[in-house]
Amino acid sequence: MHITQLNRECLLHLFSFLDKKSRKSLAKTCHQLLEVFRDPLLWPLLTFHSPAELKKDNFLLGPALKYLSICWYSERVKVCNIEDWMKNNLQKDFCNRHENTVSDFLLQVCNRCPNLLSLTLSGCGHVTDDCISLLLMNCPNLKTLKLENCVRITDQTLEAVTRYGESLQTLHVDFCRNITQTGLERVREKRPSVMLRAERSANMIPDNKPPKKLMLEKASRKLVQL
Repeated sequence: MHITQLNRECLLHLFSFLDKKSRKSLAKTCHQLLEVFRDPLLWPLLTFHSPAELKKDNFLLGPALKYLSICWYSERVKVCNIEDWMKNNLQKDFCNRHENTVSDFLLQVCNRCPNLLSLTLSGCGHVTDDCISLLLMNCPNLKTLKLENCVRITDQTLEAVTRYGESLQTLHVDFCRNITQTGLERVREKRPSVMLRAERSANMIPDNKPPKKLMLEKASRKLVQL
């Protein structure tokens, strides 16, 4: 029996076991399989492991998308999460090459995926508060928002959660050093039902160059401890 003799439901089930690249390769073999590849029902979940994957044409964004994860764990992610005032010219040039990649992709999600239930971003150092705020507004069913090592996220995102996160049940803001305890307390006050986690976030080194006096004080405290 040839694969094209299977009905649409069976073909969708078979495609579901393949990764994005394999689905695209199979879709190139005939028109019938290309139509299966383009079926929104095939794409309820998307996982990406680098910004470069976001620019490929081996996936489909649509209203069926429920779960989205962009987790960048390569060594180069460390460059993007260095404090801006500490980056050298080479590091700044590297960051500029893909600064808007994830944000631009999330804007597409806002426009095409209103039924999104879960979003996980890890190591996405260039994602901004405005981007997350738009997503919360355009995806009213979002239940889970997990942000890890997203250094541009501030209390503005926490404020957006209190305003637009009516369906939100879980919020993680781990290693997001530019949020504050005040912002976290406001979420707890306004959204008490949300399961909030913020490991090593508030009270970390902010993404601004500290005053020279403060730097000297910290150095003195370290010497005293020694």
